[in-house]
Amino acid sequence: DVSVSVGRVIKRGIGAVNVKVKVTTENEHSRSYLELIDEIKSASLPEKVEMDTLAVFSLMADAESKVHGQDIENIHFHEVGQNDAIADVVGACTAIHELEWEKIHCTPITVGNGFVESAHGILPVPAPATLEILRAGKMMFKGGAVQRELLTPTGAALLSNFSTPVDSFPQSTPIRIGYGAGDADTPHPNVLRAVLADADDALIQDHIEVLETNVDDVTGEVLGNLIEQLLEMGARDVTITPATMKKGRTGHIIHVIAKSHDTSKLARKIITETGSLGVRVIPTRHRLIAGRRMDSVKITVEGQEFEIAVKIAQDTHGVLLNISAEFEDCKRVAKACGVPLKDVIRRAEGAAWERF
Repeated sequence: DVSVSVGRVIKRGIGAVNVKVKVTTENEHSRSYLELIDEIKSASLPEKVEMDTLAVFSLMADAESKVHGQDIENIHFHEVGQNDAIADVVGACTAIHELEWEKIHCTPITVGNGFVESAHGILPVPAPATLEILRAGKMMFKGGAVQRELLTPTGAALLSNFSTPVDSFPQSTPIRIGYGAGDADTPHPNVLRAVLADADDALIQDHIEVLETNVDDVTGEVLGNLIEQLLEMGARDVTITPATMKKGRTGHIIHVIAKSHDTSKLARKIITETGSLGVRVIPTRHRLIAGRRMDSVKITVEGQEFEIAVKIAQDTHGVLLNISAEFEDCKRVAKACGVPLKDVIRRAEGAAWERF
């Protein structure tokens, strides 16, 4: 059996809520992943809570399987298979279910430094299973000023299952702020902060960096090739603007929009391809973008039926913002039928607006 108590504590001057989970059952043993699934399914949890609880433990089981090189059916949970750890996960899933948050964002997670003791011996921080869960969830993380573990596999799995990683706070208006306290006393406030905020989320919030450099001795062919390579390497957009440089020389300004994790490799590519001595990086700009997805429509041209890909832009509420036909598809049809390209584009986009 498990008992839960909730109290208020002060952590380095910050008032926070501390939840203590106590196990009253003696002689707990490690559970296999399959045993854990059976116990969760027999616990009569609300359907959504059960699904999320199973998903969280699935993340941990997958990570343990990869780290230890075992089939998932043979995985045995030690610390995370104990009743108090199970209660942690079920409690978190229940709270999130009852709060009915529309969206959860997670800024880079502080994982700590040093080493941690586990059932498998002394391991580096973050523990291998924790790191694998962060990798699978594409979560951003950083170290920390303290020599201890600040993120466990359980915490990593909960964050990966429920949240979307962001590199900074989205533009929003805070409504309520809560602090949850850990048991350990550390040099910094050992608290987890949750902010309930109101945001205009009709458009998707995106965080980017802008790379810029000036060149005055690069041919148009080299610049055209550079655009193709940068886009293939992950640049979100590339533009090149004619400019007049010092001493009246003509040149170009190269602008590249990129995610922060692509900045270094894109900057290196610009330098090696153009011979530029440096690239300016304008860090973390905030932009709002429409959600985009690809679909297709069928049109008839000169008695023949063709399928044309279209790009559909919508806001997060499903409102249709724009439709554009794929250029290469339209070009192919126009050439095959001997009709103006603009007519094919107009037909494809018209068919898409009628359908979607």
